Amino acid sequence: MANVVERPWGWFETLGAGDGYLVKRICIRAGERISLQRHRHRLEHWVVVSGCGQLHCDGEDLEARAGTTLLVPCGAIHRASAGAEDLVIVEVQRGAELREDDIERLEDDYQRISVQAAAVVS
Repeated sequence: MANVVERPWGWFETLGAGDGYLVKRICIRAGERISLQRHRHRLEHWVVVSGCGQLHCDGEDLEARAGTTLLVPCGAIHRASAGAEDLVIVEVQRGAELREDDIERLEDDYQRISVQAAAVVS
């Protein structure tokens, strides 16, 4: 099941899935970050397994290093950023709908802003 999906900021792979959960390993390349985003149908639990950087969730910032954990509630605005080295996170998603299109991008370094977010910003 573990096929790597490349993104402009790094990559992710799905490690496993079951009824109401999905597990991914995410690698954010040094100096890169994922979009500032939220999800309508899932919560996420992040565990940093290696690297360094910063985690952001609903206005709070947390230093990311091996062992750091963060619960991202459904609807929370969040982002992960890598520091001087790649940041590797194991992400457990929980929810009734676990799809890649449940990402509302509010800000993005790669111009992938969601239509809903663009309407809010305009």
